[in-house]
Amino acid sequence: MWFLRRMPRIPWTAKKTNERVLNEANKKRSLVRTIRKRQATFLGHVMRRGKLEHLVTTGKFEGKRSRGRQREKIMDGLATWLGPGKVSDILAAVKDWDLWRDMIANAYKQGT
Repeated sequence: MWFLRRMPRIPWTAKKTNERVLNEANKKRSLVRTIRKRQATFLGHVMRRGKLEHLVTTGKFEGKRSRGRQREKIMDGLATWLGPGKVSDILAAVKDWDLWRDMIANAYKQGT
């Protein structure tokens, strides 16, 4: 954020919020989008291999569930980010590499 304040020479004593500086520079925060994109590419890599990581990311392993609120699964977070669709649809799309790349690119461009 410091470089966006430095370019238009906004002093640190000026009481401008980071959101206001971003609006003036016509920029958006992209950290969450970048994280989701990397998660999606990693998920595609893991699902195509089909080993132990595949079981862990889909959440299909034996044992008792822990008490309290359940953790959000990677698949659920990516299902909401990639758009309307079921987790089973996403797992089917992972097998087709070109379709999976297009889905990730479209979701990243939309900025959701």
